Amino acid sequence: MENAEILKPVVVLAGWTMLMWLWMYATRLPAIGKLPKDGAPGADVGWTGAKLDAILPGSAQWKAHNYNHLHEAPTVFYAVAIVLAMIGQGGGANASIAWVYVGLRIAHSLWQSLVNKVAGRFLLFTLSSLALMALVLHAILAVF
Repeated sequence: MENAEILKPVVVLAGWTMLMWLWMYATRLPAIGKLPKDGAPGADVGWTGAKLDAILPGSAQWKAHNYNHLHEAPTVFYAVAIVLAMIGQGGGANASIAWVYVGLRIAHSLWQSLVNKVAGRFLLFTLSSLALMALVLHAILAVF
């Protein structure tokens, strides 16, 4: 299983994404429950993400935004990690880089969900992107 070590951080990030889903709903549902009900003054049955951003507390929306972000760049991570595992390159340095990527994405989630200061988010996103780029480069070199 040495070359499949990279699958461990894949599963951890997938599990983290599901935890963020739970946290998102645990935070948003009570906030939505406090909104005016249909037919009441100020009620809006056509709530969209943008409208919810305008009427829900930011701290309730931050988790939703992060949950969405966990379906963006990490999709590249999942694909490249599976490719590396399939071609026998999922151990060693690639597994270590994958763990760094996952750690940075979890840190990004926590930062965005609890603090949400852009400078910190940008740093964590940039560092995780560099780790992802390294994995992609390793996959390119191994496949071609």
